[in-house]
Parts: sequence; C-alpha cells; structure tokens
Amino acid sequence: MSSNAKLEIACFNLESAQIAQENGADRVELCAGIEVGGTTPNFEIVKQAREKLSIDLYVMIRPRGGDFVYTDVEFKQMQADITALKQFNVNGFVFGILKENKKINLEQNKVLVELAKPFPCTFHRAFDEVESAFEALEDIIACGFETVLTSGQKPNVSEGMHRLAELISKADNRIVIMPGGGLRSSNIKMIQQNTQAVFYHSSAITEVSETANAIEIRTLKSNLQ
Repeated sequence: MSSNAKLEIACFNLESAQIAQENGADRVELCAGIEVGGTTPNFEIVKQAREKLSIDLYVMIRPRGGDFVYTDVEFKQMQADITALKQFNVNGFVFGILKENKKINLEQNKVLVELAKPFPCTFHRAFDEVESAFEALEDIIACGFETVLTSGQKPNVSEGMHRLAELISKADNRIVIMPGGGLRSSNIKMIQQNTQAVFYHSSAITEVSETANAIEIRTLKSNLQ
C-alpha cells in the first residue's frame, strides 16, 4: 500500500476549505450548489479561498445543475469563467461536457482544457453517465485532462470498486483515476486496497450540514497511510 496517496476535499463554503487545509487535505475542490452536486462558485469566495489557502485549490466550472450537455450560451459562460478565475491564481479546474448520446464532447472539452492552460483539469462525475467507460476514458485522455473523478459508474465508490480498479489498470498511469462519491473514512481503506488509486475525493460531510467535518478529514487522511 502506498503511503503517498492524496486527499481532495469538495468544499461548498470557505469554512470547509479552511477546515480541509487545517486537517491534512492535499487539495480543495471549491464549488457552490451542494444540492445539485456542485456548480461554479462565487468569484469573491474563490478570491478569499486563494488568500487563505496554501494547499492546491481547484475550482468547479459548471453553470448549472442537471445534465452535462450545454447550450452555446452556457459553453461561452464556462469559457468566460475559466478566463476570469485564472487571474486568481487557482491551481486547476474541474468540469466535464457530454454530448446528447452520452459520449464525451471532444471539441468543447478540448477548448476548455486548452483555455485553462497552464492549469490542469479534472473531468468530473459526468463520467459516471457515459455509455462506454473505457471509450470515454480514452477520449478524456485525448482531451488533455490530468484526472477523472468517478465512483466507478455506480451510485458510490463501494459499489463501483471493481470498475474503479479496471479503470486504473486501463489508464496505465496516463491519467489519474480519482475515486469519489460516497467515499468516507469507513470505506477508504477498502477502496485503496482494492484499487491502489493515488488520489481520493470526499466532501467529508458527516451530518446535515454543508460544512466539512474536521475529524472525518483527519480520519480519511490517516486511513490512507
């Protein structure tokens, strides 16, 4: 088992981002819209987060909840948001665009990955909606993403564990497969043992709250040792 596995915490407010940093997280994924699984956060919150965090800060680029097929107006909005947020010296972006047929939208994703440079990009859990996981993986690699966030195409990582292991094998170090979706301190050891993933993603929210739990983050991190 690798002891250099890393932990990303999905944060829906500034307080969570600070809790994540203070309790050993390696990276923050900053979002708004917890009720729809994450949307582009308010620029002022991104600015404040950047001022307070020394760990890596990735920002979600998603104009709305719902599906991952975007209109021209929405796509232009995503481009504008990336351009604006680059000025805040964030460390990376998180997004994912599909076509109506549940395949990866190569053209639009490539435009955003290129626009984000020199910052790396994560393809988010839109991946879990694609028809063919392995074909989609190759498309995502071709687009230039550095990471795929996925629950293994199941409602949570425990159910998707076998597919996660397959994806990591197929990726063959060309891209990082980051398990996320129902990842908790109670199952992270099992997921690591079965997948050998190098980066893990959790909101670390343990009660009816939008704020990450400090103890859960510490336990997640210590269980990766």
